[in-house]
Amino acid sequence: MISRDRLTANLSTDAETRRALIERVLASRAFAKSERLSSLLAYVCEMSLAGRAGEINEQRIGEAVFGRSKDYDSAIDGIVRTQASRLRQKLDSYFSEEGAAEPVRILIPRGGYVPIFEARAAQPVEPPPSFGEPPVSPDRAAVAETSELNASKAKPVPTRLGAILPWAMVVALTVVIIGILIAPARLAGKHPAPKDPLWSQLFAPGQSTLVVCADSGLVMWQGIRGRSIDLADYLSGDYRRASNANATPVEAWAAQLANSRYTSIVDLEITQALGPLAREEKGSMEVHYSRDLRPNDLKQGNMILLGAAEANPWVELFERNMNFVFYNNRDTRTFSVINRTPRPGEPRAWNSEMSDTQHRVYGVVAFLPNLSGNGNALLLEGTSMAGTECAWDFVSDKTQLLPFLDRIRRSDGTLPHFEVVLGTNNMMGSAVKNSILSWRLVG
Repeated sequence: MISRDRLTANLSTDAETRRALIERVLASRAFAKSERLSSLLAYVCEMSLAGRAGEINEQRIGEAVFGRSKDYDSAIDGIVRTQASRLRQKLDSYFSEEGAAEPVRILIPRGGYVPIFEARAAQPVEPPPSFGEPPVSPDRAAVAETSELNASKAKPVPTRLGAILPWAMVVALTVVIIGILIAPARLAGKHPAPKDPLWSQLFAPGQSTLVVCADSGLVMWQGIRGRSIDLADYLSGDYRRASNANATPVEAWAAQLANSRYTSIVDLEITQALGPLAREEKGSMEVHYSRDLRPNDLKQGNMILLGAAEANPWVELFERNMNFVFYNNRDTRTFSVINRTPRPGEPRAWNSEMSDTQHRVYGVVAFLPNLSGNGNALLLEGTSMAGTECAWDFVSDKTQLLPFLDRIRRSDGTLPHFEVVLGTNNMMGSAVKNSILSWRLVG
């Protein structure tokens, strides 16, 4: 039976070991230049080690780490969810590269913010062979001992052969080792590592993918003026001009917002996270503001559009062939995902209402052909910034994305185009993991 003193010592050592691990992670290259993520990781780990894991939730993190007020609305301000998603990616990067030899890794499971310290399976490392003496197996060692005991009876080995034999064995052993090292490389050449089924379609080696960020100034203009702007109006730019010299202060302010260049923090976070994905596929990306785009830009190559049509009017060009589209009823203050062809048991719309105490939000992920059919387009849309973030969380989380892609994959292994509706909400300040509400194959 373990004594109380010994148990206390083990717990103390365990806590010290975990704090040392946290310090190594925070001092690593992956975290050294990211003050926000370092603060977030330090906070949740310290709370957990202090026995206060039950107090870790989105609202408290927003206040303690990101300086938000106690009554801030986490459904609108999704900074904690966004930074937690980045933190998970950074931790994965550290423990697969710089911290690959760590015996324990830190995990923050999706749907919560409480860290888990998980022991990793030890990888046995065999000592390298000594080239001074060829390795000897136990059986051969026993034979060697017997030979030494009977050395006086053994026939002397010629001096020349005795000098050559060890070197011959060294050469033979070297050849075997080289063969072992080369074989995996040859196999890797014949059987390359499988690519990510979605991102390999969007980022191609030597090609640039267009990323279009939403126009948040447009969203604010529509909210102030109480009317929607379609793509034709967006391209003309008339809405950005005050109606006349006698424009009201509200009209003038709306015009000023419309002429400014704003995008959401969610779009910035997504764009930052797309960079490593592009490099992993040996591709690159060009980031454009929605207002700077022209129709021909969507006819060539691959692209990613962020935000629903209200924030990124170019989405309108794809909606004619989509089943799940967005509609903002400004009279009832309801932002809906319309289901054009409901299946049995499906609603005609998923409604996100401003008065909803549970703050239900919805996102749509659409993987479609580009306007000319010679490339692919990924649309990440939402009924709010949190909805767009919900769509991003789905495509960036392999534990969610890959099972879905495996389900819809064609018999020949290729990936079809598709649409997915996702739902999530906030309860008591904590984000609930999103779920698939419906999906369609396209084409």
